[in-house]
Amino acid sequence: MRRPDLSDEPSPAELDAADDAFHPFERIDGEAAAGLLLICDHASNALPARYGTLGLPPAELERHIGYDIGAAGVTRALASALGCPAVLSHFSRLLIDPNRGEDDPTLVMRLSDGAIVPANRHVDEAEIAYRLDHFHRPYHRAVTAEIARMTATGVVPAIFSVHSFTPVWRGSPRPWHVALLWDLDPRFARPLIEGLEAQGDLIVGDNEPYDGALKNDCLYRHGTVTGLAHVLIEIRQDLIADLDGQIAWADRLAKLLPGILAGAELHERRLFGSRTGPVAPLDIAELTAA
Repeated sequence: MRRPDLSDEPSPAELDAADDAFHPFERIDGEAAAGLLLICDHASNALPARYGTLGLPPAELERHIGYDIGAAGVTRALASALGCPAVLSHFSRLLIDPNRGEDDPTLVMRLSDGAIVPANRHVDEAEIAYRLDHFHRPYHRAVTAEIARMTATGVVPAIFSVHSFTPVWRGSPRPWHVALLWDLDPRFARPLIEGLEAQGDLIVGDNEPYDGALKNDCLYRHGTVTGLAHVLIEIRQDLIADLDGQIAWADRLAKLLPGILAGAELHERRLFGSRTGPVAPLDIAELTAA
């Protein structure tokens, strides 16, 4: 498949230059020894110029299929409150999903919640390779680089991934206000679930409405395989659709996280394996030195 040139005006060379100028991630600076790295895989619905709107009506990109509504605002506010670094994607999940492994069949979605994505419908291996090289891999390299920068201080960071989910799915209301997704490493998820439940005003999901065990997804790649403590939070989108909600949730989390992160076990590299199957063994000493 030829990459879609959705405008007749720019030349291929101009489109290539525009792609090179499109930054695939946003990095928020923070204290390297903070012991916490925030990541936001679905922070943005932005698209490089060559892709236009992927053939979709612009309103479709404003829905949850384009990005995780409210997640970027929570991430930025939480990074500010805690003084910790963050890495956020800067491209729509419909272009290529950074929370999927490179071999995942849903890496480039052709159909998403009833919407056919015209520019993805007949996407071929060459186009997927292009999107991997220009968008997906640079985001993951940025996460890896931030982990290395933080580890160099002598403090092993924990990873906190911020997502959001729709309040209604296929006509069924979702009762949870917030949920934590995790695989076999309980160090971050268990105390955070307990802390959120103790606040008394939340329905907290444990691996709801999705399962946190997904082979080769973002946290598998940066947490499960490397032994870093990690958890993925899903906040219901109606609670963080505006700035007030995003700040309120960042404040709520900022009160809980420091106490959890005080635990020494969250700053050790420990391999727990995965419910998805065997995890290839890695040299922890080599990772620590990286």
